[in-house]
Amino acid sequence: MSGSSLVWRRRRATAARLGRAYLAQRAGLFGLAALVLTGVLALTAPLLVDPDIREVTGAPGEPLQPPGGRFWLGTDQFGRSLLELLLIGARVSLAVGLLAAALSVAIGTLVGIVAGHYGGWCATVLMRVTDWFLVMPTLVLAIVLATVLDRGLGTVVLAIGVTSWPTTARLVRAQTIAVEARPYIERARALGGGDRHIMGRHVLPQVMPLVLAQTTLGISAAILTEATLAFLGLGDPTVISWGGMLQEARAAGAVSSGHWWYLAPPGVAIALVALAFTLCGRAIERILTPEPGAGR
Repeated sequence: MSGSSLVWRRRRATAARLGRAYLAQRAGLFGLAALVLTGVLALTAPLLVDPDIREVTGAPGEPLQPPGGRFWLGTDQFGRSLLELLLIGARVSLAVGLLAAALSVAIGTLVGIVAGHYGGWCATVLMRVTDWFLVMPTLVLAIVLATVLDRGLGTVVLAIGVTSWPTTARLVRAQTIAVEARPYIERARALGGGDRHIMGRHVLPQVMPLVLAQTTLGISAAILTEATLAFLGLGDPTVISWGGMLQEARAAGAVSSGHWWYLAPPGVAIALVALAFTLCGRAIERILTPEPGAGR
């Protein structure tokens, strides 16, 4: 058996073992089921909703109509179905959360591996920059970036991604230092392995489980941050998102007028999806760092 096939065999066995361990996490399974359902609804939303749902004129319902037989979740201030708006908004909120979390984890992983591998002045500089981002409130930095840059989903993703990576960087750096202290890293160096080879072929695969857990947890934080930015009027006004629905409900006076059905659907959706991602992330963490009695 060749060396590459042996490596892939071990990786498949590890993946199967992690899958069986995840199936023992009841909370993680609940979160995963909720995410799969949400993802399916978001992907099929264009087939389920009216193509003209984004138009504010000629809506099929009465403005601010309470939940009923025709409109299960009621209507907004323009008479549009809140259920259809919720399905369309799921696409934007999930996409922003996934992209922002991926950007954040990518930056944090790169900084952490480089700082942990090279050490010395390079680690000092990178960690001081990381500390600066850690002491600055993430939401404040995201608001500043979203204010000075052009409005759009790209700006929101950038604002969230470049302000939420420090935690990942510190965790990955610590894991990198632990991995590079193992004997096989010394053997790789003795055999002529360069820095890029060691970081890419030996260190990165070892820190990937930690990166996966951080990505899952980061998505929920990114969705909440996107909703906050949209609620503050800093999102893209041309797209429908859950945060944008909350901002429109606030602007329409839903709180003072008692139109609770205008606020409840996007708020509950944000909370449930954030909880589902958190449950998945915690389940992965428990698998990677098992505690006595975990999974019972």
